[in-house]
Amino acid sequence: MRKFGLIGFPLGHSFSKKYFTEKFEKEGIQDCSFELYEIRDVLQLRSIIAENPNLEGICVTIPYKEKVIDLMDELVPACEAIGAVNCIQIREGKLIGNNTDYIGFKNSLEKWLGTDRPNALVLGTGGASKAVKQALKAMDINFLSVSRSVRPDMVTYQDLNTNSKFLMEHQLIINTTPVGTYPDTEGIPEIPIEQLTANHSVYDLVYNPTETQLMRACLAIGGQAKNGYEMLVLQAEAAWEIWNS
Repeated sequence: MRKFGLIGFPLGHSFSKKYFTEKFEKEGIQDCSFELYEIRDVLQLRSIIAENPNLEGICVTIPYKEKVIDLMDELVPACEAIGAVNCIQIREGKLIGNNTDYIGFKNSLEKWLGTDRPNALVLGTGGASKAVKQALKAMDINFLSVSRSVRPDMVTYQDLNTNSKFLMEHQLIINTTPVGTYPDTEGIPEIPIEQLTANHSVYDLVYNPTETQLMRACLAIGGQAKNGYEMLVLQAEAAWEIWNS
């Protein structure tokens, strides 16, 4: 049986097993299974592969999208530029790192924005943010990264809360952090939501719940909001294509 799976910690929020299991059933794909591998150390990936010789592909989620890079035998060029891996192809004993977050986010955002190209604030600095920023570059969207700590070429949440120009000049807000994810659904990124206007749009990579507190705040003022479910579907399909290439 062909095996696929997901590594990360924790995995209680993941949609991947349900998505791929239903995909296999709906499309009549036989002799395939998708399993969750909740690991506390990225090095446990080696034992997972050793214990599962039929494993052909692995999705990677928080907090290992950057840490897993050192375990790869190869990185596809685009993935190397992004600096994060969320999809591993196992071929002839080699681990090949890919990034389908980039594909999923870019395709989803292009459909949502149409021809608009507003300046963006990217909340978060993890692996997902790297794919998002690479997609924004490809779309010629100017952006600022927002970090909890002071970092080069980034602004902090404190900067956003003390200077109104940031939200005034950036009308697309992209949340790449897990803040607001089930079960902590009351969580909301530390941005000045009172500065949101009807001209703002929020793209929240969180998909559970379907409407986060950040999305609600933007919708309440007349703005637009979108969760990350479509991105997840698109990146999962891209991963399936890679595993079958």
